Amino acid sequence: MIVIGELINSTRKAIAQAIEQRDEVYLKDLARRQVEAGAHFIDVNAAAGGNEIENMQWLVELVQEVVDVPLCIDSPNPAAIKVGLELCRQKPMINSISAENERWEEVLPLVKQYKTKVIALCMDSKGMPESVEDRLRVADQLVTGLTAAGISEDDIYLDPLVKPLGVNHNFGVEILESTRALRQKYPGVHLVSGLSNVSYGLPERKLLNRVFMVMSVAMRMDAFILDPLDQTIMSLLAASRSLSGQDEYCMDYIAGVRAGKIKA
Repeated sequence: MIVIGELINSTRKAIAQAIEQRDEVYLKDLARRQVEAGAHFIDVNAAAGGNEIENMQWLVELVQEVVDVPLCIDSPNPAAIKVGLELCRQKPMINSISAENERWEEVLPLVKQYKTKVIALCMDSKGMPESVEDRLRVADQLVTGLTAAGISEDDIYLDPLVKPLGVNHNFGVEILESTRALRQKYPGVHLVSGLSNVSYGLPERKLLNRVFMVMSVAMRMDAFILDPLDQTIMSLLAASRSLSGQDEYCMDYIAGVRAGKIKA
């Protein structure tokens, strides 16, 4: 199970302010605590505000001063992605590519040049997917195109695109069914989601995010962009892995409980 720590994202007001003020202490501490809590990648986004390329360079260097895990370079700007990738000390991840013509043409060369892992959004030039069938159709374009370009299936992270439950009460079921269908069709590809999208605009968002994650693990989603400092969600993730047969003899679960990282 792969956890991508989501907290160093400039769309969050506190992070944008910390980047602007060059608050190294705050940002280093946030990076360090995410890894200590179990993050395997740290998402780095400097897109909000001006000077994104300069901010991306500063932020990538800063985070790598205190953590040894690889980074997930997150930006809508290919130039900023390239700057971030050039500075990465370990094999990074790009967040993200899609089957939209412009995005595909801009990002695929970076994936190939830097031999990265990549989050691939199940979206094409027609827009957001409207059904399980839409996601399978776009996923076929993505997986076929990426593997033809020499990208291994293990480096591909398909994102079925979670949409807000408050807009349509069937969106949760749609994603769960898509996850199951994608896993059956692409057993060697990773499946990832940003949990917080499902609860957008609704009260008690953490509750929905946590339950949605548990249900997604049952459908064999194996990567999440989430807040690793939320001990409840990390505990539920560990328990879900055990209950879905992904933790042999529950050894990871037992070790986590003994270390005080997993609590009811």
